[in-house]
Amino acid sequence: MKVTEEHNQRMAKMTFSSVYPHYVNKVEKKGRTKEELHQVITWLTGFDENQLQAFIGNKATFATFFQEATVHPNAHLIKGVICGYRIEEIDNTLTRQVRYLDKLVDELAKGRKIEKILRQ
Repeated sequence: MKVTEEHNQRMAKMTFSSVYPHYVNKVEKKGRTKEELHQVITWLTGFDENQLQAFIGNKATFATFFQEATVHPNAHLIKGVICGYRIEEIDNTLTRQVRYLDKLVDELAKGRKIEKILRQ
């Protein structure tokens, strides 16, 4: 699927706190832990536990969340399809970063080893 400008705007305005509980439910339902989820988010963004809780409490948008993040230099190694979009074909930086996070959560939920998820 082709990413539209409307889609990019919707992603930018979406709050991290609105999506975070879905991430937690997804991984816990598959036997993974919230701690593993935080490890994956920390790897991608550089945020520690306190910073994550602040973003959740402040209802920060994904635009703010990723603007303040230090995205891991190996994030470009995250490839594949998530939500019908091929990650490496997404032109908009923010939308690509949100899909990176979605892909990592998906891999965690599918049982992939942490060492493989954290593309070192």
